[in-house]
Amino acid sequence: GTDYALLLISRYREELLVHENRRDAMRVAYREAVPAIFASAATVILALLTLTLAQLEGTRALGLACATGVAVALIIAVTLLPAALVLFGRWVFWPVAPKLGGKDKTATGLWAKLGTGVSKRPRIVAGVGVVVLLALASGTAGLRIGLSSTEQFLSKPEAVVGQEILAEKYGAGMGAVTQVVYTKPYDVPLSVTLADVPGVDHVVSNSKLGQYTQVNIALKAEPQSQEAFDTVQRIRDKIGTLKDSDALVGGQDATYYDVAKAYSADQGLIIPLILALVFIVLILLLRSLVAPVLLLLTVVGSFFASLGAGWLIFENVFHFPGLAQSTYLFSFLFLVALGVDYNIFLVTRAKEESAKLGVKAGMIRALGSTGGVITSAGVLLAAVFAVLGVLPLIALTQIGVIVCIGVLLDTLLVRTVIVPALAFIAGKKFWWPREKGYQA
Repeated sequence: GTDYALLLISRYREELLVHENRRDAMRVAYREAVPAIFASAATVILALLTLTLAQLEGTRALGLACATGVAVALIIAVTLLPAALVLFGRWVFWPVAPKLGGKDKTATGLWAKLGTGVSKRPRIVAGVGVVVLLALASGTAGLRIGLSSTEQFLSKPEAVVGQEILAEKYGAGMGAVTQVVYTKPYDVPLSVTLADVPGVDHVVSNSKLGQYTQVNIALKAEPQSQEAFDTVQRIRDKIGTLKDSDALVGGQDATYYDVAKAYSADQGLIIPLILALVFIVLILLLRSLVAPVLLLLTVVGSFFASLGAGWLIFENVFHFPGLAQSTYLFSFLFLVALGVDYNIFLVTRAKEESAKLGVKAGMIRALGSTGGVITSAGVLLAAVFAVLGVLPLIALTQIGVIVCIGVLLDTLLVRTVIVPALAFIAGKKFWWPREKGYQA
């Protein structure tokens, strides 16, 4: 919501330099900025709504709640905010209120100079930028996903201390026994059959209640670890070989194993769907094919670079044993959906300016006009996600750090250096198949 406000306010401030009537200034700012705001909000909302297809109820609820929040932020940004800006007049920009005929410093500011510098050697700049992203992305080598029950927290809460005491005295699996429930009789008692499964420590109890028989099993592995998940699968495989078996495997390890499989399945469905939806929105907004492809590639590259950089920090600084199950999916969602925002802010302005000035001059003008806005929005967003790093859950810390790194990469490298360099290299083809209306 702050990003949308910054984009509109920045454009309104520009128009106040050339329009005496603030309503005329807002009319132009609204016409030029709101399509980008709508497109940006659409990508975020659609990306969040893909979570409603997830298998886990918590993930579906998160997607729906956040999409609703973004929609409300959009409505306020395009209704209440412009009305308030016009109502209160130029003094809202105090102490540096824009005056009619004032100089637009964005055309000669830092970001315009950066764009001019990039335009002189775009291939070298793009190559260096890609190398930086690839170098950071290489940090994903050796990436591990999954945390045991005692590895979920930054510091040890009482429950983890209790789990460790149980593990020391009675074995790792006694803190979260695996339960097998069945109704049908077997030639050999199921407790005897399952005791021989690799990874099973011992059978804790065998009880009967009505038609149900429950076998409680202690595993050798720590609860919620990959070794425990592998043992649960071996138990299920063993049960599957028994004739007419109706046995079901439950308990904490079985539950979290199913959650891990659900996350994996959700990633396989949701991630491609997010990319497809973002690509479609970019095509509809820019009416181009080349630009959306390049923009999407930069966003994906930024994600893997931030994931690699994050993993290097987690492994070597914080000494985390792995990523939480939710980290990969949510980090991808936030980085792609929010990272595309900055692509949209920059490229829609470049499209507008390129039609008047040509691709090269138009991109420089767009970078000069939006560089400060994108940087402000990016630093603010990165700071917001960085706050998650102080929370006690490792999953939230990881999401916060990865998204913080990714947003900073988007803001300071991808959007301000790599994307302009790619546009300079492509020239008019950047807007293909509608490049005829543009000059190089």
